[in-house]
Amino acid sequence: MSEYDYEALGLVAGLEIHQQLDTATKLFCACPTERREPEEAVRTFSRYLHPTTSELGELDEAAVEESRVDREFEYLAFETTCLVEEDDEPPHRIDDEALEVALQIADLLDMTVVDQAHVMRKIVVDGSNTSGFQRSALVGQDGQIETAAGPVGVEDLLLEEESAGRVEETDAGVRYSLDRLGIPLVEIGTRPDISTPEQAREAAERIGMLLRSTGAVKRGLGTIRQDVNVSIAEGARVEIKGVQALDQIDEIVRLEVRRQVELLDVAAELDDRDAAVGDPRDVTDVFADTDSGVLRSALEDGGAVRAVPLHGFDGLVGRELQPDRRFGTELSDHAKRHGAGGIFHTDELPAYGVTEAEVASLREAVDAGPDDAVAIVADDPETAELAIEAVADRARTGIEGVPEETRDATEEGTTRYLRPLPGAARMYPETDVPPVELDPSDVERPELLTEKVERYRREYDLDAGLAEQVAYGRRMPLFERAVEAGVDATFAAGVLEGTLTELRRDDVAVDRLTDAHLLGTLRLVADGDLAKEGVDEVLGTLAADPDLDPEAAVEAAGLAGVSEDEVRAAVADVVERNADQVEQEGMGAFSALMGECMGALRGKADGEVVSDVLREEIGKRT
Repeated sequence: MSEYDYEALGLVAGLEIHQQLDTATKLFCACPTERREPEEAVRTFSRYLHPTTSELGELDEAAVEESRVDREFEYLAFETTCLVEEDDEPPHRIDDEALEVALQIADLLDMTVVDQAHVMRKIVVDGSNTSGFQRSALVGQDGQIETAAGPVGVEDLLLEEESAGRVEETDAGVRYSLDRLGIPLVEIGTRPDISTPEQAREAAERIGMLLRSTGAVKRGLGTIRQDVNVSIAEGARVEIKGVQALDQIDEIVRLEVRRQVELLDVAAELDDRDAAVGDPRDVTDVFADTDSGVLRSALEDGGAVRAVPLHGFDGLVGRELQPDRRFGTELSDHAKRHGAGGIFHTDELPAYGVTEAEVASLREAVDAGPDDAVAIVADDPETAELAIEAVADRARTGIEGVPEETRDATEEGTTRYLRPLPGAARMYPETDVPPVELDPSDVERPELLTEKVERYRREYDLDAGLAEQVAYGRRMPLFERAVEAGVDATFAAGVLEGTLTELRRDDVAVDRLTDAHLLGTLRLVADGDLAKEGVDEVLGTLAADPDLDPEAAVEAAGLAGVSEDEVRAAVADVVERNADQVEQEGMGAFSALMGECMGALRGKADGEVVSDVLREEIGKRT
């Protein structure tokens, strides 16, 4: 794909960054914010959710479409799950720690903080919240960040509760886990000031750096999500949800521009052909004796085949819009939203066991000519009818151009239809939580990560690469605590950014190591109770048995410190065994003997001490 002239196309993009905060408790209750494994659940309960009207009596279109799919939502509850999380008790007062972090973020984004934070309800009926809505409060407005291509305005900063984590699809609906529900989350929305894919990525990276500078945001997969709003002059605003990786944002924007350009070309061609979408029809009889496995399976289960004629669409349903995604894929996405497995269409038939004769009969059954296409859905009668109606509706919007909608990002950088764009009707006041007065004057502005890198180089003499690794790494707060506790900065940085990586490569379960494990081990070295050379083995012992503390792990690993006399005895023994080599090579034998000495002492003595003693012993014999 050649790069487009984005200025000529009128590309406009904006970002919504969602970042979990690393607070002790959830936003509206005292439950912990640690994630849990589904198998740790102690019970389950189920809900059915339906949209409600706003204060003005309006229904949100996105919520209405979501509710058309009748689904049961099952929730995994843990021993820490409370009545607030189950929506059986009103929410508590908004968490003070979360508010303080949000105010720090507002400061870093140069935002104007509102006088009072008023909690609102945002209707969400996809099951991701037990109450059927998400609570959200505006904290700041009118900020700005800088990029190489110019400033990008930051429109608003909201403090929200995180949704429940989706575990899996079930036969009845969806299973969610309540461990994630209610974790404090900030949502940062930029103005549509972004004009190139590269600027979109740079803006996201800048905001991410500012967020991590607080030292109070969660790290790891799923803790930060980017939504990207993209449009071109002749296209439409499309919201792309769930971009997980920063380095994917520019490709997401490029491919969405391509999709809109291709859809506009399709619409222009359809206009030239005077295209139209016919009424859906039952064509079950056409496939009564089919050899197509998909169609036959549906019919044997009592299903039906529904078809819609797409007049003037021949050759365009198979038009590629993005890599491996065609206009027909867009139609199929809408069918899948109503429970169908997908669609077949005449641009790809005969295939999948459907014969030329069946295609001819299909065209005849729906009065389709040679310039027309036909799309079919095979499923139970109700699902097939709903799905083919959705296909027909999407085909009609294809004649008009690019529809406004919400889309879901894929791992490949493409997108698929998710739901219509939400409207203002999904928001209304939360009456169970009182407003909170906000005073940003008492909030201390955190040091930026870029500033930390320079300080680490200046104060701790770390090289540029290691300083950046530490500052931008997830264990930056732990590094600072270790240095404050008297641990050598270079050693602490090496363990946190080097040793742990090496242990992970050796299949050591380093994710089981807590901050207490790591800090305690570093302090043992600083206090002279553990040799640096024993750190790997102690951390491996702790990873294997996280219930141990570092002191116990040292004992379990047999790494309790040895006296200087014991070091001298061990070194002298090594030198004696290699007396001939020492006599011939002198200090040239040092490297080989040093390794043998460290092996004899098994990490029980500091390398510098062993080195000094070995040099002394060799010196005695030369």
